Amino acid sequence: MEVKNFAVWDYVVFAALFVVSSGIGVFFAIKERKKATSAEFLVGGRQMSFGPVALSLTASFMSAVTVLGTPAEVYRFGASFILFFIAYGFVIIFTSEFFLPVFYRSGITSTYEYLELRFNKPVRYAATVIYIVQTILYTGVVVYAPALALNQVTGFDLWGSVFATGIVCTFYCTLGGLKAVVWTDAFQMLVMIVGFLTVLIQGSIETGGFHNVLEQAANGSRLQIADFDVDPLRRHTFWTISVGGTFTWLGIYGVNQSTIQRCISCKTEKHAKLALYFNLLGLWIILVCAVFSGLIMYSYFKDCDPWTSGMISAPDQLMPYFVMELFHKMPGLPGLFVACAFSGTLSTVAASINALATVTFEDFVKSCFPHLSDKTSTWTSKGLCLLFGILCTSMAVLASLLGSVIQGALGGLLTGITLSFWVAIGAFVYPAPDSKSRPLPLSTEQCVPTNLTTSAPSVFPSRPELADTWYSLSYLYYSAVGCVGCILAGLLISFVTGLQRGEDTNPLLIRPVCNLFCFWSEKYKTLCWCGVRHDQGPEQDNLDGSTWKHAAESVFQNGLGRESLTHAPGYNPKDKSYDNMALEKITHF
Repeated sequence: MEVKNFAVWDYVVFAALFVVSSGIGVFFAIKERKKATSAEFLVGGRQMSFGPVALSLTASFMSAVTVLGTPAEVYRFGASFILFFIAYGFVIIFTSEFFLPVFYRSGITSTYEYLELRFNKPVRYAATVIYIVQTILYTGVVVYAPALALNQVTGFDLWGSVFATGIVCTFYCTLGGLKAVVWTDAFQMLVMIVGFLTVLIQGSIETGGFHNVLEQAANGSRLQIADFDVDPLRRHTFWTISVGGTFTWLGIYGVNQSTIQRCISCKTEKHAKLALYFNLLGLWIILVCAVFSGLIMYSYFKDCDPWTSGMISAPDQLMPYFVMELFHKMPGLPGLFVACAFSGTLSTVAASINALATVTFEDFVKSCFPHLSDKTSTWTSKGLCLLFGILCTSMAVLASLLGSVIQGALGGLLTGITLSFWVAIGAFVYPAPDSKSRPLPLSTEQCVPTNLTTSAPSVFPSRPELADTWYSLSYLYYSAVGCVGCILAGLLISFVTGLQRGEDTNPLLIRPVCNLFCFWSEKYKTLCWCGVRHDQGPEQDNLDGSTWKHAAESVFQNGLGRESLTHAPGYNPKDKSYDNMALEKITHF
């Protein structure tokens, strides 16, 4: 494979991304130096506005894997990926209307604190440990995989980019806390959009215009979007994307610490919801850019596929190879695209480091040392950011080498994880047959002959019976399998060991979703509450964070299902917000 190296201007543009990102961290370290509290450092004092938070959410979950992987997916399998706009819509609605109100009004900082309020500490600690391990592993892959793809195509230094990413993210996270992460993400989101736009504009010009791109994509069967086959083994259909995609992204948005942490950093619940809905707009914009980049790339390579012809060795190298072909006479623009890809990496890694520091501080440090001073708490939080920055960078290096209801919750958690890992590992060892994944045809008719040696065909191990059924399940259903397995196992264990009465469950910890579907009948709503007393006491919508939290804790201490609730100082029931200073006094009391 011919490697086209970066020019000096490419490195200048790329370096500018790191310099500006570091500068934002330094700015907030200086600006916020007098606000020495862990809450200020970890959740921005809960006074953030929706604009930067929305940009931050979009940037964090559109990593370099998205920038490089989605266009390649569209190139190989067609534009059905655009159907994710449905899944994104469902996810944001569910998160903002069902999950966010519970977390925001509870006044918690770690999402896993809810598990202690609803179940007990072992469930909370188990979930926290799983999250920490999973996030470190994921972050290592997010750093290493794009760096490897770019290195093999552009000659961009592999380990230099890996360590630069880890060092810069750790630097501005440790200095500036959540505010630095959010505002840096906002800048990086703009870089991602500009990078995509340069590819879309120049790519359309090189391929004869946008109309020609669509015509050639249609001729190549890339615009066959709506496939309503219900077969769960098919890779991408309307159902696997809209249903499976909703489950997959709901785990990322609805209960993910990184998302919820930024939502609860907003100054009001209204701002938090606006952040999610404006973030949805950002998700749609990035999705459209990525899908059309894939279509343009197909139009450009329609007669000479660089992957099957051996010019590149893996599909994730398609996008950087395309960019180097597109801008080989325009120094600086390849660097801009690499900055676009690494903007996704930086935002994802920074958000992960901040979230890991937060859950560790809230779930472990504060539990062991509940009376830490503000100064000690802040420095401990900074130290945790530094620690997890080192661990995530190290993981990127390793990636190159490769009660009744309580029992039900733990059992369900382990069952869901086991099922998800089982099907995912099985699919990795025994990939689904082409009859299910259905890759679209690629042509090499007009490729210039090269001196590449054709490798011998791979010899695959004999396939077990599960390989063409269970292991061929669409990857988008993995989260659904884990979720359903968790719920069913939890219910089964609860039935065997003894159910918890609905009257003993604090209504403040349960969101009455059935109210939306049974709004015409109080009788049916009450029936769907399963004994939980949502009709007793003050309305949930008028409760503040600390009151929720103390009421829930009282339930477990006293065994009461209903509490006499009052508003905490500083709470504004009209705006569903609370004064930061009042909250800080309550928290440290």
